[in-house]
Amino acid sequence: MALSQTELTRIALDITSGLSNRDRFSRLLDIIRQNLNCDAAALLAFQGQQFIPLAIDGLNADVLGRRFLVDEHPRLEAIARAGDVVRFPADSDLADPYDGLIPNQGDELKVHACIGLPLYADERLIGAITIDGFDPDQFQTFTNNELRSLSAIAAVSLSNALMIDRLEKAAFQSQDSGTDMSTDITSDNDVEMIGQAQSMQSLNEEINVVASTDLNVLILGETGTGKELIAKAVHQGSERKNSPLVYLNCAALPESVAESELFGHVKGAFTGAISNRSGKFELADKGTLFLDEIGELPLTLQAKLLRVLQYGDIQKIGDDRSRKVDVRIIAATNKDLKQEILAGRFRADLYHRLSVFPLMVPALRERDDDITLLCGYFVERCRQKLGIKNLSLSPTSLSLLKQYDWPGNIRELEHALHRAAVLAKAQAVNDLPQILPQHFDIPGQAQKSKAQLPGTVSSPFQGLLTGSLKDVTDEFQAQYIQHALAENHGQWAATARQLKVDSGNLHRLAKRLGLKK
Repeated sequence: MALSQTELTRIALDITSGLSNRDRFSRLLDIIRQNLNCDAAALLAFQGQQFIPLAIDGLNADVLGRRFLVDEHPRLEAIARAGDVVRFPADSDLADPYDGLIPNQGDELKVHACIGLPLYADERLIGAITIDGFDPDQFQTFTNNELRSLSAIAAVSLSNALMIDRLEKAAFQSQDSGTDMSTDITSDNDVEMIGQAQSMQSLNEEINVVASTDLNVLILGETGTGKELIAKAVHQGSERKNSPLVYLNCAALPESVAESELFGHVKGAFTGAISNRSGKFELADKGTLFLDEIGELPLTLQAKLLRVLQYGDIQKIGDDRSRKVDVRIIAATNKDLKQEILAGRFRADLYHRLSVFPLMVPALRERDDDITLLCGYFVERCRQKLGIKNLSLSPTSLSLLKQYDWPGNIRELEHALHRAAVLAKAQAVNDLPQILPQHFDIPGQAQKSKAQLPGTVSSPFQGLLTGSLKDVTDEFQAQYIQHALAENHGQWAATARQLKVDSGNLHRLAKRLGLKK
């Protein structure tokens, strides 16, 4: 079915209606899927030599969190370089970035028909749309001119969305006649914080507000929530972004050398001072000093830090002279500083100096919806580090991760996924390793506690298997076959005998479940 001019006009009107960017992008893909009858589609933004998914349809949910480096994905690289519609032949030997990331549909696992539409604004690549189908001839009825029209409409929508995003960010910045009003969302040096939860959106707004000021910032949050990333975002959003961001972990600072680390010393000031040394404040002059774990700073140093904040001058150990410094302070802690003040371990006057603009970082358990995005992001990073072409996360694994309480927050999630990815690679029997629940070492007692109603029986599958009966059955079959295949050293015939099924039927089932190509 070809696309008529009327249908293209309707598409343009639909996606330019008064919707949020996320809804507009989702509607665009929904319309594309309806009109092109494709099995999967994705809208990607091009930033910093990588494609970032903005909306997906027909792909695993964690794809939204992945970041696809162009030089690691030949099909995406071909789209980025083409400048026009790209039709990949069904027998193309270029690896598909979505292999293993498409939910099972019928008896076909691998995508056969694939089209890439590069999106341009002012002759510059800003994104792409990928369209995939299981039928090799699925898109033959659509001409390149029709696809170019669709690409042009999508490019305008994406360009407008990026410009709006840029304007909103610029509104928080101090007025600067040299401000770049290009359509990029971020520069290569910008910090990306993964998350769409309301708490994260509010945090991003607060960061935008305070970054352009010169106020001191106190970042509060549990361990592993990403406080250092927040500090980088504040610094890079400020007028000091071209000056140093100096880091100091107060918890790892022995009291005997803490003063020297902060303020420096002159030669001969004490035994071992064989030369002059600049402290962190001097190194951060005209820039930002990030004091991590500020709650661990000794009381004696707290008084000296307070003086610097009050008067803006430092004095090196062994030097009678003072020196003025222009430093913005960003501090972070996982402690309740108000309780520390009551306990006499933290100065109240220093707390008030630091907490001019407090930022509260939400715990991971308070943003369940972001776990899927974070999983996709970390799984893709694991794939890159392990040097493998594809790595997927099973639906039951994702369900398990969303049930866990994550006392270590994002850092714990990253480490858990990295360990699981290593095990999945080691135990894979094909070139599409998949992370399964057994690859995680998650304490059962640390899972979210759920009240049990009187008379109900706890299920061994509670919190582990969710979704339709077909999805759960497919997942169980895939795990059981993989276990048997590993026991038989990858021999399919022996595995079929152990499972007491016909060898041909086992091969067909394994293909449908994604265990072999």
